[in-house]
Amino acid sequence: MSRQYIVIGVANTAAGCCTAEAMAVLPQCKVFSGGERHYSLVKHLLPEMHTWITIKGNMPALFAQYEQADSPLVVFASGDPLFYGMVQTIHKYDAEANVKVYPHFNSIQRLCAKTGQPYERVKNTSVHGRSWQELDAALIKGEPLIAVLTDGTRSPQAIAQRMITYGFTQYNIVVGEDLDGTAENIFNGSLTEAAIRDFHPLNCVLLKQCSIPQQPGFGIDDQLFEGLPGRPNMITKKAIRLTSLSRLQLQHATVCWDIGFCTGAVAIEAKRLFPHLQLLAFEKREECKGIMERNMQQLSAPGIEVYIGDFYELDHLTLPAPDAVFIGGHGNRLPDLVRIINACMRKGGRIVMNAVLENSSAQFIQLSEELHWELLPLEVLQVNVHNPITVLTAIKKS
Repeated sequence: MSRQYIVIGVANTAAGCCTAEAMAVLPQCKVFSGGERHYSLVKHLLPEMHTWITIKGNMPALFAQYEQADSPLVVFASGDPLFYGMVQTIHKYDAEANVKVYPHFNSIQRLCAKTGQPYERVKNTSVHGRSWQELDAALIKGEPLIAVLTDGTRSPQAIAQRMITYGFTQYNIVVGEDLDGTAENIFNGSLTEAAIRDFHPLNCVLLKQCSIPQQPGFGIDDQLFEGLPGRPNMITKKAIRLTSLSRLQLQHATVCWDIGFCTGAVAIEAKRLFPHLQLLAFEKREECKGIMERNMQQLSAPGIEVYIGDFYELDHLTLPAPDAVFIGGHGNRLPDLVRIINACMRKGGRIVMNAVLENSSAQFIQLSEELHWELLPLEVLQVNVHNPITVLTAIKKS
């Protein structure tokens, strides 16, 4: 039998903390749950004889407690539980849950209301207990108005610092602190000001574009990348790079590996064009780490996961499984590399390799046949006086 949950959104004030409709449900229930802050807001509304289960962050342990509790179980959550909220968590840990929701305004809606900001065009993102990926993607796309749910680590100060580091300086920042609470304050200023300011721990953010973005567009010019000292040609040229990325079909991918990234040209171009990607970049040469970091910053491509060291010594099965792989280098161990990719890659994934030597092309083709990959027609490209490059593409079929 499915467990019944009643999830009630709570405002940041004891007076009128939840809707009248939600309050009418409370006398009928015995078991309640929420954070410590929620308990302080709603305790006066609960029946005298009640049980409270505090949410502290360990979700498996929490839902083990829920299994032992009487149903229905009332769970209090901040604002709208359907907005990056508790309802999604309940369905994750209790797939058969029967959920009734009484929402309140979420913090972004409250901040927009208090600043007179229409929010139908707001791009909502969250870094609360999660990675930077959603915010990074919105910034790379140049969204004009971005809302951010923050946490103690990814605070408004940290957001401003990160945006400055990666060149997203075309935004002003609005921070709603302790909205509807006793310490309510709304900060409206520059990223530079926010980067050195402390904020109330209960906050949310609006980023407003105030100038035309300066980030590179489709096809980053080769000269914009910092290269290896003394080796200016050690870069995947723009024409080859864009052809390779088109072959990878990254609009359909979720995880991409760039093996042998060197200056980071392929990974950075991929991140700029497909910011939804989880991108892992691997390189053996230690000096490439700083080059990659500086190129990511100056070309506004945050979020690439960089691995320095011998790729062959990694525990590959612990890495996110790729559905796209670009081979920029293999250290004369192409058979070993291809077999690693085959073991890790999801069915239907694409592999692209750029080969200068005929022997490398022949070896890739042979290995593809042995592993029953579908080999697509190759392309041979030459940029100016540089050597012709064969772009090889294969699809893992099983």
